[in-house]
Amino acid sequence: MSTPTPVHSRPRGGAPVAGAAQVGAPMPNPTPPRQVPPQPVQPGPQLMDELRRPLGRSRVIAFINPKGGVHKTTATVLAAAAMGTARQNGIIAWDNNELRGTLGLRAGSARHGRTIRHLVEHLDQVEAAGVHLPEHLDEFLRHSADGSFDVLAGDEDPKLQTKLDPTTVLRVLDILTRTHELVYIDTGNNVESNNWRTVVSSADRLVITTVPREDAAFSADWMLDLLEDSGYKHLVSDAVTLLSLPTPNPGPLLDDLSKHFNNRTRSVAVVPYDPALEPGSKIEFSGLRDQTRQAWFEAAQKIVADW
Repeated sequence: MSTPTPVHSRPRGGAPVAGAAQVGAPMPNPTPPRQVPPQPVQPGPQLMDELRRPLGRSRVIAFINPKGGVHKTTATVLAAAAMGTARQNGIIAWDNNELRGTLGLRAGSARHGRTIRHLVEHLDQVEAAGVHLPEHLDEFLRHSADGSFDVLAGDEDPKLQTKLDPTTVLRVLDILTRTHELVYIDTGNNVESNNWRTVVSSADRLVITTVPREDAAFSADWMLDLLEDSGYKHLVSDAVTLLSLPTPNPGPLLDDLSKHFNNRTRSVAVVPYDPALEPGSKIEFSGLRDQTRQAWFEAAQKIVADW
């Protein structure tokens, strides 16, 4: 009785058996392990505790500089994102720019097209909602890309500004502070507008946003002089200056401006350049570099310090 040919053997003088491994043939490459994307680094426990601590009451934070292109919108979005990431809820960013602000676009998810204009048109009904105020207000809000904060988007119609008189602005602020712990406001550039002055006079803290350039810093300095002359010296001395780097190279002015604004305001936060912000498109906090996120967590803590 003949011995059966083992499977995978090659019979003498015959063709290779299907599926048989050939001597000297390269072994197939093993399937590479699935790459798990790295998780963003979170701030240390002490900093996280600072970001999460009770604030006593709702607070209004206005981001100001009459010059355009100084990262007011970016700063408003990222400060809200950092605090929203830490606290998980109770944070809103309001685009109160007089001329077609972009915060609603840059913050992320537009689940509808409603803006501040629609809220103003329905202000009476929203105010009358009583205990259902949060649900009624939510109909006019968008959400950030990662859901860490709410967004009250600006409107494209410049005529809306005639409706945002001081009384209306105060009514909107009242609603936002009744439903959220922190209200971050991206302001316009007209320091003489009633809207701008109403927001500033209602703010618990000002954030002076600038970049390390002479023209931007001069504009911020001039504005601080104007505020002091207008009776807001207490807000100037308690303000936080946010120096945002638009390029990888900080430039020679950074140290000088940091020292200057440290003498004029309560503190200075410096946030680095990040290539993810360069396109000017939707901002996703989780997509920033770890060192950028860390810098924004630290800046967010300075903005709410001593409350």
